[in-house]
Amino acid sequence: MSHSVRIPADIEREDRILGPLTARQTAIVGGGALLLYGGYWMARPLLGVVPFLVIAVPAAGALMAIALGRREGISMDRFALAALAHLKAPKRQVHAPEGGPALPDFLSKSLVRAAGPPPVAAELPCRGVDDAGVLNVGRDGSVALAECTTVNFGLRSAAEQAELTGVFARWLNSLTGPTQIVLRSHPVDLKPAAEAVHSAGDQLHHPELAAAARAHADYLARLGAACEVQRRQILVAAREPDRRVSAGNRARQRLAEATNVLAGADIDARPMNAAETSTTVRDACQPSDTRRVEDGDR
Repeated sequence: MSHSVRIPADIEREDRILGPLTARQTAIVGGGALLLYGGYWMARPLLGVVPFLVIAVPAAGALMAIALGRREGISMDRFALAALAHLKAPKRQVHAPEGGPALPDFLSKSLVRAAGPPPVAAELPCRGVDDAGVLNVGRDGSVALAECTTVNFGLRSAAEQAELTGVFARWLNSLTGPTQIVLRSHPVDLKPAAEAVHSAGDQLHHPELAAAARAHADYLARLGAACEVQRRQILVAAREPDRRVSAGNRARQRLAEATNVLAGADIDARPMNAAETSTTVRDACQPSDTRRVEDGDR
């Protein structure tokens, strides 16, 4: 017999202080209303009520849309500020902390104008990785990563599904800090795996096993040549906003607690070491790079 488990839809929802409005929305609506009211009193000698309403109604509608609207899971005012920051930010950024070289003097002014603004050094949020595999993200604190396995939820019975959901709900309710679940995929190169299977097949004594291994190696080679194979990776990131040294230890401790809880749902959450964390960050910065499939990835 299955039973439902209540999981909060938004555990970071802001408090409502005036009806359905949060403090941020109240400030936007109240400030906009004061500006419109002040504008009416200033324009009253020049404009009548109807002409002022023609101007004020669209402005009030835009203000309400910014205050109450949401886009991509965030409030519209934050989304608008992020869009403005994106428009002002340079579009050509490279990983060059030392700065980019200047254009040669012999180039004509027309070529310099056609090239557009020069690239600037990208400011990555990650400042480094310590020996324990904890990311230093500057003013945002420290982040620890864990790689998780998946569970085939659809093949489980109703009772098993309810148990898995309950375990996941207990983990969500036990969170004491910012936590993110990241699903990422990247292309992989199947050629090393095909060569390894073919080499292992040549060492098998039974001819039918050897033939099956060679056939599987040929299949991997054809699959890698016919399409771009993607490898999915599921990460859990635990962030501690504190900038002190102990923040990294607390982030690792939270991952250890997540490992113990998620094990009850048949999910293996394995904290990543320094080399694995560095590789993950590097691959995220270079998503077009193709990774080789090693023996442990198959």
